[in-house]
Amino acid sequence: MAYLQLNKIEKYFGAHRAIKGIDLTIEKGEFVVFVGPSGCGKSTLLRLIAGLETIDGGNLRLDGRDITALPSSRRDLAMVFQSYALYPHMTVFENMSFALKLAGVDRAIIRQKVGKAAEILDLGKYLDRTPKELSGGQRQRVAIGRAIVRDPKVFLFDEPLSNLDAALRVQTRIEIAKLHRELGATSIYVTHDQVEAMTMADRVVVLRDGQIEQHGAPLDLYDRPANRFVAQFIGTPSMNVVPAGALPHLAALAGTEGDADGFVGIRPEHVRLHPPGQQSAADSLPATVDIVESLGVETLVYARLENNTQVITRGSERRDLQPGDRTRLSFDPTAVHHFDRLGNIRAATARGAIQ
Repeated sequence: MAYLQLNKIEKYFGAHRAIKGIDLTIEKGEFVVFVGPSGCGKSTLLRLIAGLETIDGGNLRLDGRDITALPSSRRDLAMVFQSYALYPHMTVFENMSFALKLAGVDRAIIRQKVGKAAEILDLGKYLDRTPKELSGGQRQRVAIGRAIVRDPKVFLFDEPLSNLDAALRVQTRIEIAKLHRELGATSIYVTHDQVEAMTMADRVVVLRDGQIEQHGAPLDLYDRPANRFVAQFIGTPSMNVVPAGALPHLAALAGTEGDADGFVGIRPEHVRLHPPGQQSAADSLPATVDIVESLGVETLVYARLENNTQVITRGSERRDLQPGDRTRLSFDPTAVHHFDRLGNIRAATARGAIQ
């Protein structure tokens, strides 16, 4: 039996159907990330699980118990918010112990639980400080510590890194992933950042317009997207997807013709760029360089084919190219995806993909 089970979950805001009959099972100890664009319903779905919004249809079960109608305080869940939600007049110790104190837990047990959480999160020397004396990353660790001391069955994270700068986001992301492994906890994490989703999750759930588009292991979604939306949402930079009629050469290379009104796609790392003067493959296409982004470890080149179709290439080589330079592009025929006119996967020849 699944540890957390969502059965046909519905949510309405007035006449607007925000969550559209979602079915999902989450296993004990799993780290699941909800990801999608703004307005897709990921935070709403998390709030429904937490009991902060009322479920209008379907049911929610945790460890065999129906918790659909239970208040949040009785669901045995702990939530970490984007805004930290710390009490400014309380010390770190008081913030972390507040829920236990309200529950009437013995003081000795409170000290033990807070001490253990502080040790895990490297907060021991800050227990007497107030939130204003801490950095953003430390405040977020306090918010996580407050959840840990409750020893919940499920941790819920609502975009916890959004308020941090780039360096702190990476550091805290690593800390949360390590914490999950150490505690063996069941965690649900909401983010709009697909890099966070790819690097942290056991399983990624991609949402759009209140529905699940696809869920699975991060690399499964990357290699075998179910539709054009997932293909272009997962991966940075996103997959090159163009109308099949604009690049019939690509479908022909793969040995299969896409729908005339469908699309073909290929990831930037599967497009090879041939600089001027370098011998090109016979099946390469002429192109003009638009933009070169040198990132150190890799180089992204945005090139435009003669029919005005833009293609992104990604490689580890540093390129001495300038906008306007002429070049040629060739494509890996084993890494082509075909989508029908509605954007659903028609065929995929990517390595490990379903044929």
